[in-house]
Amino acid sequence: MSEIRFKEESYQIIGACFEVYNQMGAGFLEAVCQACLTIDFDLRTLPGIAQSELTLQYKGKLDRALG
Repeated sequence: MSEIRFKEESYQIIGACFEVYNQMGAGFLEAVCQACLTIDFDLRTLPGIAQSELTLQYKGKLDRALG
């Protein structure tokens, strides 16, 4: 089994996910969880991008959407 490359960062990210779940519970839409995680990441001084642009090509058509 390989070693975790970014152990401390992984620990902080998973901790933020559990904290949001413990505080909010289950059943919320993705937008609610994302907003809560953004707050928790800020409190932990973890850098992150909430939504980045995603360029897709599907059936010969190019589309840009928020990821």
